[in-house]
Amino acid sequence: MKNGSELKERLVEQALAEGFVSCRVCRPWDVPLVPERLEVFLKAGYHGQMGWMAERTHWRGDPSVLWPEARSVIMLAESYTPGHDPTEILGHSELGAISVYAQNKDYHDLVKKRLKRLARWLIAEAGGEVKVFVDTAPVPEKALGQAAGLGWQGKHTNLVSQDWGNWAFIGSVFTTYELPVDEAEVDHCGSCRACLTACPTDAFPAPYQLDARRCISYLTIEHKGPVDEELRALLGNRIYGCDDCLAACPWNKFAVAASDLRYAAREELKAPALADLAMLDDTAFRAMFSGSPIKRIGRDRFVRNVLYAIGNSAAPSLLPVARTLTEDSDPTVADAARWAVGRLS
Repeated sequence: MKNGSELKERLVEQALAEGFVSCRVCRPWDVPLVPERLEVFLKAGYHGQMGWMAERTHWRGDPSVLWPEARSVIMLAESYTPGHDPTEILGHSELGAISVYAQNKDYHDLVKKRLKRLARWLIAEAGGEVKVFVDTAPVPEKALGQAAGLGWQGKHTNLVSQDWGNWAFIGSVFTTYELPVDEAEVDHCGSCRACLTACPTDAFPAPYQLDARRCISYLTIEHKGPVDEELRALLGNRIYGCDDCLAACPWNKFAVAASDLRYAAREELKAPALADLAMLDDTAFRAMFSGSPIKRIGRDRFVRNVLYAIGNSAAPSLLPVARTLTEDSDPTVADAARWAVGRLS
């Protein structure tokens, strides 16, 4: 078995060689405030329809319970910094705005493969057991990221770094091997409120608190059924996710370019025409978004979002498109189409 400090240095080198922009280590039990914060979040109902957040809270609140044998958590950040201004499209109401992370391949697959290669390297070097996680298990990744020194949770609740801004995916490798830990990061937001004021729907009741029920990312991805009419007009032309709070962060002046070209936006998803997207049937939707995270919300929810954007477009040329969907087989799509017709008429 290797010396811990020497192994840690080589681990970081290996992680950077894999394409991660940062690699830090903490203990599974280094996030003592998570259970209390999670309870406050859930009691306020900020999770909306995401019932899974209220499940397995003993794991979500305490990673050491998730896998008691783990002695170290290796936290990794992978940059997906966009090569274009993601807010520019918001001024083109007849086009759809798709969140930067979803404009190409699904990051879950790309990051997990990198994590697995790094985990296999660690086993070969030091033995022990490992488990890897990317945003799909009850793991408080952002809190662990701050405990490990990757960055800090900004006022928009996302992880921010002085070295790479906030355009990054977070992954973790839990291991039974005990590695030297890094210092936790401290908050560097200061008096800045750029991310809070950038939010179109006022989804932040207070700094460091997010009410998902008003968040455009939640509304366009997680929320099932019709969106409250009060909020529909605030969606603008955002049809999948929202980048406004991320794009507003001043720390992005230190953003690092994405190392994987598969995060670069597909041309057809940078500025797609709402008229074309509204006409997608299930087969065409699946074909267009094969390998994309967008595929998981299904055609009906996606076209619902497109119709809200059409209703917000103030473009009479899109009125016939909306009318063709007022009798759609999905009641939520039909409702969105009728709303769009009413707005455009």
